[in-house]
Amino acid sequence: MVLNRFWAAIQEILTSIEKGFSSMEIGQVERFIEKLLESRDNMKKVVVVGAGRAGLVGKAFAMRLMHLGFNSYVVGETITPALKNGDLLIAVSGSGSTKIVVETAKAAKNVGAQVIAITSYPDSQLAQVADLVVRVPGRTKVSSKEDYFTRQILGLHEPLLPLGTQFETNCMIFFDAVIVELMGRLGITERELMERHANIE
Repeated sequence: MVLNRFWAAIQEILTSIEKGFSSMEIGQVERFIEKLLESRDNMKKVVVVGAGRAGLVGKAFAMRLMHLGFNSYVVGETITPALKNGDLLIAVSGSGSTKIVVETAKAAKNVGAQVIAITSYPDSQLAQVADLVVRVPGRTKVSSKEDYFTRQILGLHEPLLPLGTQFETNCMIFFDAVIVELMGRLGITERELMERHANIE
């Protein structure tokens, strides 16, 4: 069995990832990292919110932040404490219109927390609430079939993956790269990360 579709999909995904990250605004990434470092230095909470697959990617990022010594949590977990003035909410939504994420961002703003939107749509509802928007490219589930073919005609082709998976894939890579950058700036080794890794699994 040759698995032509499988290998073609892999190539298309890899090409799209490389193209997408080449268009990222490095200034947004730098400000994101600075806000994270400020939160750690000032012992502020960093809370991540996302729904569905974006939420799973957000949880993975929150775990890595914990390994780096951040006071990190995930919205919806029983041990997540109250957000307070100066805390940081990282809201992950490809479309920027996921209701629970947008409403959580609004609630965070009401208590004086800073909101960082990780989204593909810098003009979305979530972006309008945020103090900082980091655009992570990727087709989201709100993209219609008609939109896809229009983008192809205009030369703005993105892989037609199921329900916008490209955003979550790009987010996972983006968050991992942020962790590597944070490790370098904080002088933290992988061995130190392991010391905070769960040992009663």
